[in-house]
Amino acid sequence: RIRPSCRVWLCWPADGVVVVSIQRPFPASHGGSLQTLRRKTARWLMRGAFGRGNREASENLLPTVGIHRILVCHLSHTLGNTLLLTPLLRELQRIYPGAEVDVVTRSPVANEIFGSFPNVRRIHRLSPHRLAAPWRLIGALRTLRAHRYDLAIDPCLRSQSDRIGVLAAKATWKLGYIAPGKSGALSHGVAAPTDVRHVGQLPVHLLRCATGRSVGTAYPPLDICLTRQERERGSALLARLVDTDMAALPLLIGVFANATGAKRLGAEWWQRFTQHVTECNPACRIVEIVPVTGASLLGDRYPTAYSSDLRHLAGMLSGLSLFVSAD
Repeated sequence: RIRPSCRVWLCWPADGVVVVSIQRPFPASHGGSLQTLRRKTARWLMRGAFGRGNREASENLLPTVGIHRILVCHLSHTLGNTLLLTPLLRELQRIYPGAEVDVVTRSPVANEIFGSFPNVRRIHRLSPHRLAAPWRLIGALRTLRAHRYDLAIDPCLRSQSDRIGVLAAKATWKLGYIAPGKSGALSHGVAAPTDVRHVGQLPVHLLRCATGRSVGTAYPPLDICLTRQERERGSALLARLVDTDMAALPLLIGVFANATGAKRLGAEWWQRFTQHVTECNPACRIVEIVPVTGASLLGDRYPTAYSSDLRHLAGMLSGLSLFVSAD
């Protein structure tokens, strides 16, 4: 039996052997199908190794005393997702001010983002590619198993990799969300929220629900703990770019015109935008933040700032009055 959507090719060569070739169409979301298969396989293996996991939220609260060694598993490799973990580090510093935190990540800029947090002790950085450098992965897992933690946190709603790290760690308390596809039993499971949408707030909400501390208060902002010297250095560079005393400048606007996919608006759009801004605010000055390619998208019409150093770039952004980006 052959599905109607398949194409069948019949070939009769000279030797009389019939060759049947069945060509199955690839769906538009073929990559998504492979991703779905991978996730189903991972869930099946996880259930076999660690059980099906929590079905209901835990009634008991996490203790707010006696927790000194904390592990956070966040195996994303992207800059944005790595930055979105910083509010949780701030919240851990507030609830457990005397504790040390170890972070497991695949981000190549983890040291630049987490390294200045006073409560971060170790950063275990795995390869950005899951299957690359398996010896580094094995070494990291051995390191985790060699340390005893009071609390291990899986901060994400969907990542199964984060859950594996938490389940593999030696920890008295293990915390994570109860969500579809999440396997493995935790000591404290929290129901997925319906009123929290910002990804950077989800880990903070998880910790607050588990400890019962300050659930209704404002969330910490995204932060990489810039030092006063880094901010001053960024402001000094901006002052040299615009050749103006920063204290006397009413409005300094930074523009990042680059983006990926549908977020990329194009140079013409940004040129019209910046022209309109300067017409409405004649006293303002504009600085273009040049992307990693090193090429200006605004034709070098404005002073440009470029840095491959993440913290140096953040220092410059901190000195702006306004930063505009569509990415």
